[in-house]
Amino acid sequence: MPLSLIDDSGQRRPPRSAHAPRVMIYSHDTFGLGHIRRCRAIANSLVASYPHISVLIVSGSSMISSFQFGDGVDYVRIPGVEKQSDGRYQPHHLSLELDDTIRLRSDIIKQVAQSFDPDVVIVDKEPLGLRGELAPALDLLRRRGARIVLGVRDVLDEPAKLAEEWCKNGALDALGTIYDDILVYGLESVYRPLEGLPNPQLFAGKVRYTGYLKRAVPSPVPPNRHPRITKGPFILVTPGGGGDGAGVIDWVISAYEADRSIELPALIVFGPFMSREKRKEFSERIARLPKLESIGFEPRLELLMNRAHCVVAMGGYNTFCEILSFDKPALIVPRVKPRLEQAIRAERADRLKLVDMLHDPVEAGAASRDPLQMAKALHALPKRLPPSQAFLPDLLDGLPTISRFLADELSAPVRRRREPRPAMVAG
Repeated sequence: MPLSLIDDSGQRRPPRSAHAPRVMIYSHDTFGLGHIRRCRAIANSLVASYPHISVLIVSGSSMISSFQFGDGVDYVRIPGVEKQSDGRYQPHHLSLELDDTIRLRSDIIKQVAQSFDPDVVIVDKEPLGLRGELAPALDLLRRRGARIVLGVRDVLDEPAKLAEEWCKNGALDALGTIYDDILVYGLESVYRPLEGLPNPQLFAGKVRYTGYLKRAVPSPVPPNRHPRITKGPFILVTPGGGGDGAGVIDWVISAYEADRSIELPALIVFGPFMSREKRKEFSERIARLPKLESIGFEPRLELLMNRAHCVVAMGGYNTFCEILSFDKPALIVPRVKPRLEQAIRAERADRLKLVDMLHDPVEAGAASRDPLQMAKALHALPKRLPPSQAFLPDLLDGLPTISRFLADELSAPVRRRREPRPAMVAG
């Protein structure tokens, strides 16, 4: 497993043709950066494999413009909706009722689908989109003969909760009636995210495991403007988007406050969604500790991940892929609310000796965290074996597997449309 890869997706491609195949990727994006980062990796990989195609991402992410996309990839941003800590949704910027915002998003998505007219549609995680907003576009695309693919991460949630949610919102019916294929961006030997859903005979034959999505260092590499401690061995601390990452950052800072003998310095990346109040509080504490530095947001986190000696993270899907891709010893401190996704992933990865896991006692109801417990973990982390020593075959084959899987639709220089099909959108 190489320590460094170069992402060549930004290289110039062959002359464009209006008759080349087209891919539309839908990402609902209501919290954090995970969905758009996963869709970006897939889009860049597809245009690298098939330079003549066009890929259009439809996303609700407010951060989409911060990311680097390959030539042949573009995006449409729909009005944002954000998920609150209690699980409720509300418009991110617009002064509208939620139902009106969903209706507006749905209309835009359908119009994009009608005008772009993709040959392949890849839907990220939510079979019918946020609150069913994708259903009208899926109805249209199915009637036009597009190949409709659902892509899900390795872990969605605990089986009982996922079954209840997907039965209630119609997503389970959609697996059987709408989708041609279901791609799981992980390994069956690690976790089976759809196991436990009722009526598996309706969709089990469509499921394919791809392996995890390997990440790469952006090319060309931009000028180095990172803090001084990154010039030597350091620990990268990343809570992903940062919206729910205050706990792990507080725990790491408290460890350096309690134990000045921790060998490696650490760079803390707050993430774009951490509150100003928390960022200010943490920055003041970090300023008093010579072994800690911080930055707000790095859209090319792969650069820091590649350079770091080891990593402390919460264990979201994309960060986990980067840890595997750059072969970094890692300590995962997963969240358990509102979903058990990160905890399930971290427990499986720890069992397979890919990473070490440390549970946050506050997440389990404790009043505080022991700084010396984290300090002990940080002392041990640099000595941990990298994930490659677990020797899991096909672990990072996800992106080339997806490209091969779609070869029938994307490899030809001109579009090959399927026969139109009747509408079968679940109610």
